[in-house]
Amino acid sequence: MKLFAGFLISVFGMFAISACNNNTESATTTDTAQVKTDTVSAGSTAGFKLGIQMWTFRMFPFADALNKVDSTGIKNIEAFLGEKLGDGMQGNFGTEMSAETREKLKQLLQTKGIHIVAMGVITPKTKAEWIKAFDLAKEFGLSYITAEPLKTQWDMVDSLAGAYGINVAIHDHPKPNVYWSPDSVLAATKGHSHIGSCADIGHWARNGLNPVDCLKLLEGHIIGVHLKDIVKFNDTHAADTVVGKGVIDIPAVLAELKRQSFSGMLSIEHESNWYHSVPDVIQTKALYDAAIEKLNHP
Repeated sequence: MKLFAGFLISVFGMFAISACNNNTESATTTDTAQVKTDTVSAGSTAGFKLGIQMWTFRMFPFADALNKVDSTGIKNIEAFLGEKLGDGMQGNFGTEMSAETREKLKQLLQTKGIHIVAMGVITPKTKAEWIKAFDLAKEFGLSYITAEPLKTQWDMVDSLAGAYGINVAIHDHPKPNVYWSPDSVLAATKGHSHIGSCADIGHWARNGLNPVDCLKLLEGHIIGVHLKDIVKFNDTHAADTVVGKGVIDIPAVLAELKRQSFSGMLSIEHESNWYHSVPDVIQTKALYDAAIEKLNHP
């Protein structure tokens, strides 16, 4: 990764940002870093779509988090259930939102030109809970749901996903999670055409697995990706870092996804520097844009 970082040093110069790391600051603090929205990753790039997993801004209400997303120039998000809504909207993002709240949220998203492409990670316990989740996903026009379903639910979930036209991407949390290995995700896809993988490359590296090898094993079944980097390989507690500054070979990951003709969303999920992470996300976006440019024009 040192060579990659060296190659992109000129890119970093364009996005140099000074970030305060005072963790005692209130969660209402607004990051002021901005980036032009006409850059390559504002929408689809080489078949990929860059997004942000809202867990990145979990310390803030949904409405404030949308402002942060907007400031990065990225227009696609993966929402998570349970995030406080804010901006006068009662309750949290989820299946229990009132019709009035849902309409206000849709208007807010439309005003900013931001689209909810996916939501997760969810773990419904019953069919009724799954139906509520699919209803919510359908209402907001989601492409897929990121989840970790029970093994006994695979048939039911696949059937519902087919009926709703919304696929389910199985996420891989670190050990001892049942889906820590791509083998377990692959098992769930067999005979289930609407179940695939949400490839969290950071968690694979935490589990001591080579992300590129995992992607190859799951070829044809990758629905979405959680784009992140970590500071130490084979450590389930390894901290996040800006993508491209850690141990994961990001260009190799993107090259493999391109080889597979992946056309889904890579959701930036930055689980670090919680109160001031917008500059980190912008750096990640800059690295991603540069890597895609090099991939398309070697």
